Amino acid sequence: MAIARFALRDWEETFRSWSKPPSDTEQQKMENAERLIRDAIRSSKKLTGMNIEVFAQGSYKNNTNVKQDSDVDICVCLMDVCYTDYVFAQGLTDADVGLKPAPYSSRQFRDDVGEALTQRFAATGLKRGDKAFDIHANTYRVDADVVACIEHRRYSRGLFAPQYISGTQFFSDSGKEIVNWPKQHYENGVQKNIATRNRFKYITRAIKRLRNEMADNGVPAAKSVPSYLTECLVWNAPDAGLGAESYVPAFRQSLAHLIVGTLTNESCKEWGEVNELKYLFRGGQPWTRQQAHEFVIAAWNYIGFK
Repeated sequence: MAIARFALRDWEETFRSWSKPPSDTEQQKMENAERLIRDAIRSSKKLTGMNIEVFAQGSYKNNTNVKQDSDVDICVCLMDVCYTDYVFAQGLTDADVGLKPAPYSSRQFRDDVGEALTQRFAATGLKRGDKAFDIHANTYRVDADVVACIEHRRYSRGLFAPQYISGTQFFSDSGKEIVNWPKQHYENGVQKNIATRNRFKYITRAIKRLRNEMADNGVPAAKSVPSYLTECLVWNAPDAGLGAESYVPAFRQSLAHLIVGTLTNESCKEWGEVNELKYLFRGGQPWTRQQAHEFVIAAWNYIGFK
């Protein structure tokens, strides 16, 4: 019986071990991948003169990555043009905020970014996926996923003039529209970490490692839960529980809250992603509330909590 055997472990020590970030060597390989991608974009003649921001995002940037998931996510975002969202500024138009139609499309930008990456990493080291360019790992760098984006602006009317929040947007090769808020995710994660005595990121790494081990040991509820969702679940756990004096009570209190919170759609309808600009269980997310509920119950049982 796997649950009984694993329940006998020293979970406090296990969680402490799992909470640690990747080793210095692994971290250096991540930084090498990021630097080479920046160099590739900077060296491209087609992209010269454009206002492009190249920045890390995802668990690598947010310092919530674990060794088993230690690839690097890099956003290459064109700021010279933008997509607009007026859902909170009904009646406003692009003309009202001084925007004109752009001659340069998202698909063109993605093609040019792909060409720049190919020149740097060669066709054998690069694969174009539906959403991102996958740069293969070697002894010098880890795997990297590069997304070519356009700035996304969510407008509101403001007190005196229209204002906007800046995010990223792109269309996959299959035509799916994807909007993300990586900078807001990072900023909110930093604040949550401060509020929990630096435990938010520690416990996020530990629960990711727990999920990975559960999946490796054949727990079905862990296999269908993305790493990003586990981080967002920890984000929705109360600060007081995460900031407990030791790890076992922090896990107990947080998982108990998540089990109750994900029991019904109504009880977690206001939960958000870490960026707090997207609902966690609404709007066509690639996961469901039921999946999250089954995972946190399975995690509780796997640890052996009563």
